[in-house]
Amino acid sequence: MSKSGFGQMYRKLSSKLLDLVVTPHVLGEVPTEVQPQENLPKDTEIEQVKTQKIVCYVLQNFSRSNALVVDGETRRLKLAPALDPVQVGSNREKAAILFLQHQDENNYFNPPSHPFPPRLLRLIDALEQNPELDIELVPVTVLWGRSPDKEDSWFKLLFTDTWATPSKVKQLMNIGVHGRQSFLEFHEAKSLRGLVNFAKMQHPNVSPATYIINQLNDYLDRQREVILGPDLSDRRNVMLSLIKSPDVQDAIRKESVRSKISMIEAERKAIGFVNEIASDYSYSAVRFAEVALTRLWTQLYDGVEVHNFSTVRELAKDYEIIYTPCHRSHIDYLLLSYVIFKRGLMVPYIAAGDNLNMPFVGQLLRGGGAFFIRRSFRGNALYTSVFKEYLYSILSRNTPLEYFIEGGRSRTGRLLPPKTGMLAMTVHGHLRGKTKPIAFVPTYIGYERLMEGATYVGEMNGKPKESESIFGIIQTLKKIERIFGKVHVNFGEPVFLDDMLKAHGADQVQIAHNDDPVPDQVSAAVNTSAHMILENINRAVVINPVSLLSLILLATPKHTLDEEICIKQLDTYRDLLTAIPYDSRTQVTPLSGKEIIAYGLKLKLIKRVQHVLGDIIAIADNQAILLTYFRNNILHAFVLPSLVAALVEHNGKISHSDLINVIRTLYPFLKAELFLKWKDDEIQDQVSLYVKALAQADLIFVDDEGFIFCPAPNSEDHNQLAVLAAPVRQSLERYYMTLALITQRGSGNISTNQVEVLSHLLGQRLSVLYEFNSPEFFDKALFQSFIKVLTEQGYIAKNDEGSIVFDEQFRNVAQYANLVLDDVTLQMLQHITSFTDEELKEALDAVAAQQAKKRLKRKKK
Repeated sequence: MSKSGFGQMYRKLSSKLLDLVVTPHVLGEVPTEVQPQENLPKDTEIEQVKTQKIVCYVLQNFSRSNALVVDGETRRLKLAPALDPVQVGSNREKAAILFLQHQDENNYFNPPSHPFPPRLLRLIDALEQNPELDIELVPVTVLWGRSPDKEDSWFKLLFTDTWATPSKVKQLMNIGVHGRQSFLEFHEAKSLRGLVNFAKMQHPNVSPATYIINQLNDYLDRQREVILGPDLSDRRNVMLSLIKSPDVQDAIRKESVRSKISMIEAERKAIGFVNEIASDYSYSAVRFAEVALTRLWTQLYDGVEVHNFSTVRELAKDYEIIYTPCHRSHIDYLLLSYVIFKRGLMVPYIAAGDNLNMPFVGQLLRGGGAFFIRRSFRGNALYTSVFKEYLYSILSRNTPLEYFIEGGRSRTGRLLPPKTGMLAMTVHGHLRGKTKPIAFVPTYIGYERLMEGATYVGEMNGKPKESESIFGIIQTLKKIERIFGKVHVNFGEPVFLDDMLKAHGADQVQIAHNDDPVPDQVSAAVNTSAHMILENINRAVVINPVSLLSLILLATPKHTLDEEICIKQLDTYRDLLTAIPYDSRTQVTPLSGKEIIAYGLKLKLIKRVQHVLGDIIAIADNQAILLTYFRNNILHAFVLPSLVAALVEHNGKISHSDLINVIRTLYPFLKAELFLKWKDDEIQDQVSLYVKALAQADLIFVDDEGFIFCPAPNSEDHNQLAVLAAPVRQSLERYYMTLALITQRGSGNISTNQVEVLSHLLGQRLSVLYEFNSPEFFDKALFQSFIKVLTEQGYIAKNDEGSIVFDEQFRNVAQYANLVLDDVTLQMLQHITSFTDEELKEALDAVAAQQAKKRLKRKKK
């Protein structure tokens, strides 16, 4: 059998198979004979009678399945068949179909050896040799799936057509899923001879083939845009320019020299990094996410409540918006994009950890605007340059961005210390070429139940952090109880980058290249911005029913409370927040104390123990540790009144001046830990406001001489004050534990790192021995923050050997614990922090061996 005969047989067999699953809908009018082009000069029009016409169909991208669909429709409509051989002058073409582009989306950087479709060149040559010949070029659009904005099936939306050229796998899925919902449109035919003549006359410096390719591509792009909207694909618009940018080319040259490889190999590495990083935004993926997430929120949650979105809408007109939410759950990514999209603004491009770049999940996230970033850039200058250039390209197009200022998800419910890497690169890119001014939008996200709750508890109890996997996600979803309450998204006060730069004298700094160093004043502006963002996230706190219940019940010895007292306590807390709101953007649940208890019972987080003398409200079995997470979400809003309550309740009587002095000493540590909003010189006035509010609630009493008194022991008011005093005590217990550890070893005998390691170990031990039920007792970040503030305040310093040195002033700080903590707690903490030299060495050696084992395990992976 001849080669052409085999080809025809293969075409017929493929066509019959395709006919079984594909029934395309033809849009528009079926083509007729070519008409003279109105925009051509008179002498380039073709006289229809004298010309022999041949029809050739034009598709934008190479696709065998699309060609078969076009062929099938041309036969059904009695048009010239697309895949039959055709005689063009003295040449015989195998098919009457022309592909404008041969490479697929993964082949941007390795174009075919010839820049033009060979068939097009042969057709142009045939026209030169045969004056009586003309060729009708019929542009054809083939789309798989309805327009994304009209599709309701979430599964079909995954495979709806986008601007990106589909892979072979996706094209097979397109055929299977959208076979009966495919669309084909024949556009107005164009004379190839007319196009060639026009190109020669009007564009003599450009080859006719170049002109024709450009014209037809532009035409088909416009037709596609009518259905798909504008082409927003990062990969199509950005990747080529990224690799060819001067900074990346310079980094490629340096990589070539440093790694002793060729420029081609170095460029391939850079291309690999771009593919690893870049988003692949598509409207169909966003619509898929919207449809799927609408169903998810409906099934799992009682609703998503959004507060202060008007802030974002106003900023979007004049600013490059960078959303900087807190990071509580993997759902954060989806939730924030969903909220923004539903309110009519563009979905931001999201910086996601490369641990989420899993099969299928990673591609889906890319389609929704995610780009992937490695946890560390250290030692990889080429990757750093490529990533910085990619980030700069996003900023220069004024595309909204989103990243988590904390880096990873919080396991304790508190905000984590800021990781300033992305923030610094954002500022670096902004200073390279200013477009719109940048506004960071701090965003508080509050849940009432967490999907990852059980995992967080395990990790904080010492289990190794689980790596992300599709299997892990499926396991998590299988365990989900479909009672999740509400989710709250509250947009905080924006932080304006130009204001931060100006405050640090960095507003006139200009950066020309990726590897230009960052001046100290810019670094200072970055750090200030990071802390301001976290403070503004906390200002936008949402006090929901679950967090309030957690705050109160965890403050009681057995996590139980008489129902009537619990209701009064809840109402007191709400009244306190209403009288002195933490911030104007703070949201407080409108539910009464009685309604809050009913809500907690519905979510199965608490239980009612019935009793003839009055029902008791208790935390549900195995929920106590998890509820510390929700308590910690709002702890910052109560920590100052809690400290006032703790000082008054423990001492029975304290002067206003002593109260202020103690709080002034402790406040810097609490501010650093909880990202509190008040400056040091604002504390006195704020404490006075809380004293007045607590007195009005009859929780404390103030006499004419400025002394503050506790209510009578065992009274209802005293019990309420004791519950309010409890939340701050755990922070103070941790502080005292670290202070006792340093003091016990003596000045110059223990290093900062050793203190952090031992504090972490002691926290774990305390939690087991004394049922502290508080994961932050062994959160290393909190101990690091405390030691940092001790150093900044001048209480401790490091000697030449790196050991901590201190004087009597440091010992005095520890004595303030006597004003808050009871004798039993102080003695217990003193006991547990006493080490002999041998015990200290044994503990540190054990930790070092454990860390070495983990490193070895990671290397094997």
